[in-house]
Amino acid sequence: MASSSSTVKVGIVGGTGYTGVELLRLLAAHPGVKLHAITSRKEEGMPVSDMFPNLRGHVDLAFSTPENAALTECDVVFFATPHGVAMAQARELIDAGVKVIDLAADFRLQDTAVFEKWYKMPHSCPDILADSAYGLVELNRKRIADARVIGNPGCYPTTVILGLAPLLEKKLVKLDNIIADCKSGVSGAGRKAEVSTLYSEAGDNFKAYGVAGHRHHPEITEQLTTLAGEPVKLTFVPHLVPMIRGMLSTIYVTINDEALQTDFQALYENRYANEPFVDVMPAGSQPETRSVRASNTLRIAVHRPGNGNQLIIIVIQDNLVKGAAGQAVQNMNLLFGLPEQTGLGGVAILP
Repeated sequence: MASSSSTVKVGIVGGTGYTGVELLRLLAAHPGVKLHAITSRKEEGMPVSDMFPNLRGHVDLAFSTPENAALTECDVVFFATPHGVAMAQARELIDAGVKVIDLAADFRLQDTAVFEKWYKMPHSCPDILADSAYGLVELNRKRIADARVIGNPGCYPTTVILGLAPLLEKKLVKLDNIIADCKSGVSGAGRKAEVSTLYSEAGDNFKAYGVAGHRHHPEITEQLTTLAGEPVKLTFVPHLVPMIRGMLSTIYVTINDEALQTDFQALYENRYANEPFVDVMPAGSQPETRSVRASNTLRIAVHRPGNGNQLIIIVIQDNLVKGAAGQAVQNMNLLFGLPEQTGLGGVAILP
């Protein structure tokens, strides 16, 4: 592990998507990082700032092919790539002593049969998967710090898992009918030419998708089952909303009879009191996605209508930051002994 006084040499594979440019934005301002390589086969030789003008004057790299990027010279390589890319390259990198943080799904699901069912490809390195860490710092801080490979959580799973963790850890709610009603901005679909994300298709529109099954469902249930110590039955329905950034998950649970006297506001405040990126809002709050835009903050509000047996948890985040690139940088900080908030102190932007 590098000491906190050293500079971490960083490579990024797949730097032309939204999570790639978000990684670059965050890492360019990170005081403990030196950007070493950014890859793209299609855009080889193009200066990064030509594609992303917001990085002009901040990132002076040009895109290179993976073969010419000298990734084995890095301390850590982020994969902001489609599923399947990281696991194809992970072994060579870790053999060279390079840490790997994958923002896709290659190292999220420990059950390879489940991975292969949902992602329609064989898992090429199950031994590395078994040794990897699920990169939700608020749950796995110690394991992440000692890991060689980190599977960065999905955006929806981050909100649902952190929204439910205090309840499942204390066994306070029924596990047979948890409902997560989740909504994301269009950037969650990635930076690609696709009819469903065209402005005239996604604008002035609101729709559910993946109702019959979504890839994040098994990821969420695997982590919730670990937290609860027994199987969890989850109904998870994602929706696409006509905005660029932002995610809001509304989670419905039924309180166990013996837990009806619990002070749930205090429970959440105490659980996340020392978590720099989880903000438990005052009782009765209605969090808005714009309050976390471009920040690594995740906000939680807890509601108990009529003081009955139903609890409603509302969770918001920027899907590209705490839901992807910011969380990856948080993991990197932990890996290299840096203060967890390094490079992630940006305040959300308004309006």
